[in-house]
Amino acid sequence: MSISVSEALRPARKPALIGVVAVVGIFVGVWINDTYFSDRTPVQPIEFSHRVHASDNEIPCQYCHIYASRSPSAGVPSVAKCMGCHTAVADARERPEVLKLAGYWDRQEPIPWVKVHDVPDFVHFTHKRHVLAGVQCQECHGPVQDMDRITRIAPMTMPWCVDCHTEREVENGRDCWTCHK
Repeated sequence: MSISVSEALRPARKPALIGVVAVVGIFVGVWINDTYFSDRTPVQPIEFSHRVHASDNEIPCQYCHIYASRSPSAGVPSVAKCMGCHTAVADARERPEVLKLAGYWDRQEPIPWVKVHDVPDFVHFTHKRHVLAGVQCQECHGPVQDMDRITRIAPMTMPWCVDCHTEREVENGRDCWTCHK
């Protein structure tokens, strides 16, 4: 009595189908997560282009992020700061995103920006120390001046920070590393 190949493989059909469905499900899940739930490039309430402002118009980072050199937080510009320029730029006043900005100004509401570069609450990070040490914004935030929508480039994890401190031979970086290997 001979058994055909299809007869011999019949018991493996169900596990193979489950495996294929699981692999496809994982790929679809990762795609959905990256497309709709990823915090690497969140959709902002106003589509603000750093390329237009920082590159095309050569506005320095600290013109808008005024607290970077004197505070833990770099801060985001107030609506008044934005309107200070956009009131004067005549052709910009009719653009849809500038009209959104003007709406926040008229309602006297702050713009509810979504954080892109965030670290856990237990992390003590200060922009001030890094800016005063000569660390360029792009070293952590990537080539922001080329981005229309901000994307988190660096992982902002402890090993990433420790590697940077070790490479720069920052004393605190070496001190931390002795315990946190």
